[in-house]
Amino acid sequence: MKVMLRLNDAGNLVVYVPKKDLEEEVVKQADGDGGKVLTLANGWELELTEVPANENLPQTLEAKKL
Repeated sequence: MKVMLRLNDAGNLVVYVPKKDLEEEVVKQADGDGGKVLTLANGWELELTEVPANENLPQTLEAKKL
């Protein structure tokens, strides 16, 4: 699924999922088998092949829901 990563005003990483009209803050980042696993505030876990550096945000990426 396509997701957009950006930084909020507090400097925290936020994920927006357009198809679900969902915007949640990332509460945890971990290394997974296929890349980085981001845990959102609502409990969702998304796997991305790579998370770009903060200075390259906002950016739209492909993610897999675990």
